[in-house]
Amino acid sequence: MSIVTSPVNPIVINSKVEQTKLKSRIVHIGFGAFHRAHQALYTNEMLEKTGSDWGICEVNLFSHGLIEQLRSQDHRYLVAEKGAKETVIKMIGAVKESCHPHLDGIQAVLNKMAEEQVAIVSMTITEKGYCVDHASGQLDQTNPLIQHDLLHSQEPKSAIGYIVEALRLRRERGIKAFTVMSCDNVQENGHIAKAAVLGFASLLDTDLAQWIESNVTFPCTMVDRIVPAATKEALDEIAELAGVYDPCAIACEPFRQWVIEDNFVQGRPDWDVAGAEFVKDVVPFEEMKLRMLNGSHSFLAYLGYLGGYAHISDTMNNPDYRKAAFDMMIQAQAMTLNMPEGTDLEGYAQLLIERFSNPALKHQTWQIATDGSQKIPQRMGASLRFHLENGSDYKWLTMGIAGWMRYVGGVDEQGNAIDIRDPLAETFAEINSKHQDSASKVKALLSLETIFDKGLLENTAFVKQLIDAYQLVAIKGARYAVASL
Repeated sequence: MSIVTSPVNPIVINSKVEQTKLKSRIVHIGFGAFHRAHQALYTNEMLEKTGSDWGICEVNLFSHGLIEQLRSQDHRYLVAEKGAKETVIKMIGAVKESCHPHLDGIQAVLNKMAEEQVAIVSMTITEKGYCVDHASGQLDQTNPLIQHDLLHSQEPKSAIGYIVEALRLRRERGIKAFTVMSCDNVQENGHIAKAAVLGFASLLDTDLAQWIESNVTFPCTMVDRIVPAATKEALDEIAELAGVYDPCAIACEPFRQWVIEDNFVQGRPDWDVAGAEFVKDVVPFEEMKLRMLNGSHSFLAYLGYLGGYAHISDTMNNPDYRKAAFDMMIQAQAMTLNMPEGTDLEGYAQLLIERFSNPALKHQTWQIATDGSQKIPQRMGASLRFHLENGSDYKWLTMGIAGWMRYVGGVDEQGNAIDIRDPLAETFAEINSKHQDSASKVKALLSLETIFDKGLLENTAFVKQLIDAYQLVAIKGARYAVASL
């Protein structure tokens, strides 16, 4: 792909990476929007600065359209970093090749993962992809993909099944294990990946599970960049700016962050030269991001959508939403954290408000609102637990949860149907049909133990505050409810 600048004249940066010199030393599962704008971009900039051969083989396990598009343009694509004042378009040349079970066959994907030079298998597969029961943190053996893979382990469908089978092949062939690195926005993602992989392997072969435990590392990572889902509007805008249409292109904010536990069994790229940070313990940074950024993002997503705001930046034009988001970060989230000395949490909160306000990013409230049943526990649950134990104020968290409960009711404030995308969507629909009054509906949702701590229903003060908040949102509307904070 070559880039021709258009009359709009953005800043366009071509990739200096020589793809022919790359080796597929990283196999990445999940060629989605976030990976394209984050890990692959870091890798591209690392390659430009080091001249190393750490190339990526991209793997999608389900839809194959993007992989076909990527192949048609020599595995290069564009990232548009959209700031409030300027847009910088970068060509990414870190991808050496790609695989897909539908296009190449299951065995081809497994063989690629089993190749000796592959040192890291990384993932951006969303919370659902780990097939883990979030209440226990262990493999969900009832998951249909896992049930299939247990019966057909050499023809897997899940990412976990592919990883275990690839490791089995490496062990069988006398090849060293690779590092499994999760890049998903999941708390302690390395531990989740390890629990899923070892849980699956132990059901197949205890000796294999022991070999994996002894030879594979699962570093935790903290990833941060606002990357809205690709839309036709965004792709058309990038095409106009760059002078070439790229179906694989993605837009994102200029800010980015990547904190990585430095625990790799076969080496790793020098991502730090591109701005990544290698640390011994990712958890404090992870909790800071999940609670302050993602927690307030979810708050704005549910209450913003209900309030008639299509994008996060739209909510920031309302001073009540802006103040509530900042107060939630500082008064409900920051005080629950245990950060290294010198961490400026108020400065971090101010930076987040600036990022949320970026008008160039059309980050849909609806998009952030998806899969809430898997996000609420990480983004609000632990902080709520802290406040209940310490007797401190948690009204912002209560309002955020109330907004989510009103949202999964499936009808907005104008009476229009909401497209609920969530693994528990059918459960929500059943609850809504059975419970008409606010109190019983709130209690029914609060009884879902995969989302909420079991003891919450017994905390009468919290339940009353939540019912009151829900009724305020339902009767007076989201904008009124947010202003009341």
